Amino acid sequence: MSDPDHPSSTRREALKCMAWAGTGALWALNGGVASSTMLGTGLGAGPAQKAASFTFLQLSDSHVGFAKPANPDARATLREAVAKIVAMPVKPDFIVHTGDITQLSRDSEFDDADQILRETGLPTFYVPGEHDMLDEGTGKAFLARYGKGSQGAGWFSFDHKGVHFIGLVNVADLKPGGMGRLGAEQIAWLAKDLAGRPASTPIIVLAHIPLWTVYAEWGWGTDDAAEALKLLARFGSVSILNGHIHQIAQKVEGRMVFHTARSTAFPQPAPGTAPSPGPQTVPPGQLHALLGITDVAFHRGVERIALTDSTLA
Repeated sequence: MSDPDHPSSTRREALKCMAWAGTGALWALNGGVASSTMLGTGLGAGPAQKAASFTFLQLSDSHVGFAKPANPDARATLREAVAKIVAMPVKPDFIVHTGDITQLSRDSEFDDADQILRETGLPTFYVPGEHDMLDEGTGKAFLARYGKGSQGAGWFSFDHKGVHFIGLVNVADLKPGGMGRLGAEQIAWLAKDLAGRPASTPIIVLAHIPLWTVYAEWGWGTDDAAEALKLLARFGSVSILNGHIHQIAQKVEGRMVFHTARSTAFPQPAPGTAPSPGPQTVPPGQLHALLGITDVAFHRGVERIALTDSTLA
């Protein structure tokens, strides 16, 4: 590992666009323009939501069942996120959860997550994280609950008010420390799903592990993502939302915007700042001081992205 006082250019670039753990992101879509802000900011009354064609919420990495020093009760912090959703004066159309709903794929953990998330009263769409597929590596429990109408290991698509949503699975048969992988079958399905769609269709892609390489040494990327991104390249507005790394990392590449969400459970170290990834324990009483506010705005065909981070403390 390199000297932390002399980061490599890859790590330095990653550190430029990262912020710490939060509760969930509210996304607003209006004519191909997307913007986001973090929960706890008086959502539902701001100009982005008033003007939007629709809004949706992204939650990620709830790790229900996790109970270690980094967060003694991940159920409680998920409840706090849900309470913020319930308190919103104007509700989003739906929620997307980008994986690691549970810690160990146990039925009791899925039951608890379902009970907590049901309190929002909102439709919720899920893609699995690797922690949701620990039951013999098959994801049987996840698919039984959330896989209705999906294909393969749980990939799916749907349309909402002119925007095409795609849920991908890149955690099936994930090796410890290895990169995510989509696989030939899923990429072939994606090609068919996109075929014939006008290039002007806004696309929102969901997957657990980032579809760009944030930090290869920790497996923070998807090794065959380039094949999927090639299929998406002809579209004028593509937003790719991921989780897994428990911190915000953002990248703009042509007309594609990549964005990873904060966890509702615990932070992880920034790339290369620790011997390995994993739950990061912070000083007692300071976990909630790391909950963040992030405003993100991007426009179809515009390379620049506006990113403003501040904490809830």
